[in-house]
Formats: sequence, C-alpha cells, structure tokens
Amino acid sequence: MSINFAPNIWSMGIKAVLELFKLRLSFLVVVSCILSYKMGAEIWIWREVLWLVLAGFLLAGGSNAANQVLERNWDALMNRTMNRPLPTNRLTSAQGWLIALVSSGTGVFILFYFLNFASGILGVGAFVSYVFVYTPLKRITPWAVFVGAFPGAIPPMIGYVAASNHFGLEAGLLFAVQFMWQFPHFWAIAWVSHEDYTRGGYRLLPFNDLPDKRVAFQILIYTMFLIPVSLLPWALPLSSPMVGNWAAGICILSGLYFVWLSWKLYLDPSMGNARKVMFASFFYLPLIQIAYVIDQL
Repeated sequence: MSINFAPNIWSMGIKAVLELFKLRLSFLVVVSCILSYKMGAEIWIWREVLWLVLAGFLLAGGSNAANQVLERNWDALMNRTMNRPLPTNRLTSAQGWLIALVSSGTGVFILFYFLNFASGILGVGAFVSYVFVYTPLKRITPWAVFVGAFPGAIPPMIGYVAASNHFGLEAGLLFAVQFMWQFPHFWAIAWVSHEDYTRGGYRLLPFNDLPDKRVAFQILIYTMFLIPVSLLPWALPLSSPMVGNWAAGICILSGLYFVWLSWKLYLDPSMGNARKVMFASFFYLPLIQIAYVIDQL
C-alpha cells in the first residue's frame, strides 16, 4: 500500500509562499494602490484595476519575500518571526530569492507593459529601496525608519500615476500623507515589539532604542503634523479640488483622536498606551484614504 504525500507537500509549499508574501501587509499595499487609482482616474477602467491589483500583490509580496531572505538569521532569534518559512527551513534561501525575484519582476513587468512607464519606474524604486537600502539599515541605525518611509509611501503614488500617467502634485500629496503616517506607526510597533527587536539586533526606535518619554514625544509631534499634511489635498489651490469639506472633517476628527492617544502615551509611556497608538495607526491611514475617495464620488 503506497501513500501519496504530494498533495500535502504542495499545500505546505503554497502556505509557505503565502507566509513569505506577508498577506496582510500586501493587502494593505494593494488597497492603497486601488484607492489612489480611483482618485487619479477620470474613468474607472476595470482591466487596469485588475492589472494594478495583481502587480501590487506580486510586487509587495516579492519585496516581503526578499526582506525575509536577507533577515532569515535574525528572524530565527525573535518570537514573532521564528516560525517563518526560512527560519524553519520550509524554504531555502535559494527558493526564497527565486520567489522574490520572479514575483517582483512579474509585478514590475505588469506595471510597465499593461499600465504605464511611470508606474513601472515607481515599482522598481520601491523594490530596490525597500530591499537593498531599508532592510540592511534596520540593524545599523534608527534612521532606517526615515529611509523606509520612502518605499512605504510609494504605493499610493503607483496607483495615482497608473491612472493619470504622469507625476504631479496630486500624487505627491498622497505620498506625503502616507510618508508622515509611517513614523508614529512604525515607532509604535517598535515600542510594542521592543524586546523582540532587541533580540534580533534591530534599531528602529530613536534615542538609543529605548521606549521612553522621549520616543512618546516624537510620536506625539508626528501625529500632530499628520493633521495639516492630511489636509493638503483639500487646502492647496489645485486646478480642481482633490477632496472636499467632508473629507477634511474626517481628517481633522481622526487626526485629533490619533493625537489624543499619542498624548496619553506621552503622559503615561506604558506598553498599554503604546499598543493603543499602534492599533489606531492601522485604522487611521485606510480611513483617510477611503474618505478621500468617497468625497470624490
């Protein structure tokens, strides 16, 4: 009697690849691209949207895969990452690189060939800066958060440029909002995961990597800056307004709530308050971007 293990091995391999892609993070990238595409498109073209979804998923997944290949040795030291496919030897480094390069390369090709040259250039820039600049800097300097904010803020530009086929102030404003948001977002995550990051040798918090009142003040300042930055698409005198008063109101209210949580963290720099800021950051960005889109309807 023979037993066929092939289906089980196949499913295990698919599961490992999906873990390598960091599906939740890739999903947020795709959502950001789609919402920004809607803001830049005069006409919603479903064919382009489907290509953008596929390209965004492949490019984000490939970037995450390459990141994990480079960090495999340090991922094995941290509780939150030790069960990933590479530390557990479910995938080899060679397989990881193959998946990363084929996926990212396909995503970039789709942007260039099925959408436009400008979005393809942005895709290449996001992959290179995230994998080969931000990733190695994470263990060297807290400035890695600043560097990583650039590729992290490119997805809304890709979506807008994929629709409009040109770089402009509008795409830059969407980039600016996501760029500014990443500082309180990543610092809150680094605060909550401080012990794990320390085991892995990552330096993502300012001020000698200590989660203290000084870091809380930095988070507070950047959440305060988020309010005027998020209002730029409403405030600047463009040829036609990007968003109206309704979206501006959502930006102010959600921004004030974010600031309030950061203020509480500053008054009481505890793990519980840092966790509240972190979870608020997960909801803040998609809420703002959805408000922008709804106000255009």
